Amino acid sequence: MAESVRARKLAERIQQVVAQMLDTRIKDPRLGFVTVTEVRVTGDLQNATVFYTVRGTDEDRAGTAAALESAKGVIRSEVGKQTGIRLTPTLEFQLDAVPESAAHIEDALRAAREKDAELAALRADKAFAGEADPYRKQDEDEDDRDASGS
Repeated sequence: MAESVRARKLAERIQQVVAQMLDTRIKDPRLGFVTVTEVRVTGDLQNATVFYTVRGTDEDRAGTAAALESAKGVIRSEVGKQTGIRLTPTLEFQLDAVPESAAHIEDALRAAREKDAELAALRADKAFAGEADPYRKQDEDEDDRDASGS
């Protein structure tokens, strides 16, 4: 289903407000280095899912999740004030899995590059068992027919 323009604009505004709140107003010591990556708002504008990433260990992620959960009410009231819509959407904070997925993909690509380098090294001093190009060319077929007199 296509996302409405209004929901997309509200999501962008919520992302700005939440990022500003985390940067300036929320002073919880459990809050780590947080980046708000995306906000998705439902079509009826009642629920908003805020995706975030945290730099650090699993303990930092757990502490940040607890800090965000405890500050959810303050953040929601500020979202309501700054967006000016009649019903402020409920906020749900979700840890974004994109960095872990990207790291997994990078590891797979690195392994593929290493395997390609190994194969290239094995292939470097080798020669073909027969001719380099064992397939007949169309031009050669015509030359053979002309030479045989057919």
